[in-house]
Amino acid sequence: MTQTLVIVVLFVAAMAALPWLVRRVQLRQAAGGAPGGTSSRVLSAVAVGPQQRVVTVEVGPEGARACLVLGVTAQNITCLHVINAPAAVQAAPAPSFAGEMALAAQTSEKVPHV
Repeated sequence: MTQTLVIVVLFVAAMAALPWLVRRVQLRQAAGGAPGGTSSRVLSAVAVGPQQRVVTVEVGPEGARACLVLGVTAQNITCLHVINAPAAVQAAPAPSFAGEMALAAQTSEKVPHV
């Protein structure tokens, strides 16, 4: 009886630890899979059909990154365009609220009041 209970407790503990172990292995592989900073990241993905997407991916080493515009279907992946300057894809920093209010105050002063 006690031997069966020990086996059941060990089995339940192993099943509870399995998701944690899988997550650790995935994180370790993701960190080790990109030597020298050559990781890629998805910048955007737009669905154009039930199984078709247009995906923008940033790839390459830190010094020479490039953006790829890919057409992705269930059967294949097609490179639609290559952008060598990733700065063109990145958005400009958003202006601060104080800066926007100052700009609005300046433009309202220039408009003649009727």
